[in-house]
Amino acid sequence: MALEDAKSQIDLAITAGSFKGLAFENAFSGVSSFLRRKLSKDLSGVDLAITGIPFDQAVTHRAGTRFGPRAIRAASSLQPFDPPFGWDGFSPLKQFAIADYGDMALDYAQPAQTPAAIEAHIAGILAQGANVISLGGDHSITLPILRAHVAKFGPVALLQFDAHTDTWPDDAPARVDHGTFCYKAVKEGLIDVQRSIHVGIRTVVDDNLGIEIISAQDVARRGVADVVSAIRTRLGDAPVYLSFDIDALDPAYAPGTGTPVWGGLSSREVALILRGLAGINLIGGDVVEVSPPYDTGEITAVAAAHVALELICLWGWPKRGHG
Repeated sequence: MALEDAKSQIDLAITAGSFKGLAFENAFSGVSSFLRRKLSKDLSGVDLAITGIPFDQAVTHRAGTRFGPRAIRAASSLQPFDPPFGWDGFSPLKQFAIADYGDMALDYAQPAQTPAAIEAHIAGILAQGANVISLGGDHSITLPILRAHVAKFGPVALLQFDAHTDTWPDDAPARVDHGTFCYKAVKEGLIDVQRSIHVGIRTVVDDNLGIEIISAQDVARRGVADVVSAIRTRLGDAPVYLSFDIDALDPAYAPGTGTPVWGGLSSREVALILRGLAGINLIGGDVVEVSPPYDTGEITAVAAAHVALELICLWGWPKRGHG
């Protein structure tokens, strides 16, 4: 059946008749969308929307993450042929209506206006009844995304994979900085600090505002099983927002990012940790800081596409059988 489908499927991003199902379109051709999902601004009946936020004007070092959503979509074209590995046969693409909502429109010459535009963009998706996973973009986009989620769900537990905590002090309301989003989120009361945790950290932080830290070295010393247990204990049954900065991975696994730091997590460790978290109450998430100009063999975009699919699995796991 897959071979026959492959002979006829093309441009599923615009020709697909349903938001559900695996896809057998040739990975090397066709209109790009995330996981070959149908592109749509109408989310009627859609369970989950994927959207790109191509903003990178808040970085401290290398830019280029404005090209991240496009690269992640292209890298995802090899994934929708089969159910995701390691999820006991669970196939979110078959069970849930998932749409690619496309990228957010923004005025690159008005960066100060971008956070409010992002918040409105995400709020508009949530208002249509769909959950949302965003593709960045630099890490500053997470703050307005959190604002939109908290307006609907209330304060959330933040699970952040990152080389940096992004809790550097920043009390200037108009500043837009990818290294301070978490500081501002705590100060605004968006995050339930007692339920929040950072994983993969390997830079110095003077005050992490009460958020627990599991460093990349901790993961190596303690092992995946212990780390998964610690994360699950910290999160409990709270609504969780998961933000994945691709620099949580070691540069050997993700060179295409703006602020690479050696000694990071391996892709195998990340896959095992994420799969070990099945059952958490994930209400939204993002994958950020993919900078294609610095990528090698597109391996960073591939890693990001896999992480985004794992987020879809985490979101859908508690709902399986009810989609």
